[in-house]
Amino acid sequence: MLGARRWLPAGRTMRRVGWALLTVSALGLALGSTRYFSLNPAVFLPAQVPVYLAHLGPLMLHIGGGVTALAVGPWQFASSLRSQHPRVHRWMGRTYLVAALAAGVGGLMLAPLSLGGPMAHVGFAVLAVLMLLTTARAFVAIRRRQIPVHRAWMTRSYALIFTAVTFRAWLGLAAIGLPYAQVYAVGSWSSWLINLYVAERLITYLAARTHARPSPELTGRP
Repeated sequence: MLGARRWLPAGRTMRRVGWALLTVSALGLALGSTRYFSLNPAVFLPAQVPVYLAHLGPLMLHIGGGVTALAVGPWQFASSLRSQHPRVHRWMGRTYLVAALAAGVGGLMLAPLSLGGPMAHVGFAVLAVLMLLTTARAFVAIRRRQIPVHRAWMTRSYALIFTAVTFRAWLGLAAIGLPYAQVYAVGSWSSWLINLYVAERLITYLAARTHARPSPELTGRP
């Protein structure tokens, strides 16, 4: 017991550092992505300029929702905000819900038009569908007052939203000489699969801190 207590401050510090890194990277990308709202073709991905100009509605839905969800999401995991300002937490949660659904719908509409060929089309479409499903499941759980289940599904939802960050990090592999087209296509799957794996590990870890054996009520799994 004493040994476990000795490690508690270190664990708390690591969680705070992890949250800070996640928040900074999310806010940084969200801020950088606001340039799309100018509708200036010069800021669009060069290879996608004709596609984006022909589908500005889905693009703005995806970017607007994604930017908002990226920026709001980290604060939903701040325990101090939940406990000290529950009303703010609830309103931010509602904002996140609408934003994540908008990002998913826009992403699903744009998936068949993405770079990377059929592999990327399917990868981005699956990502969008999972984004919609996990966010909807989080909403259903909170309506039923299933708080632990809600948190688990919110973690999964934000892990998928955070793909915007990990996907761009994944594209960095092209800088070491790997073919960009292949890196892009593989990243359309690997970036969100990695995030979901980390999310599941985090959900299990947090559930285990509360109960010796994680239960479906804590993890949201059947």
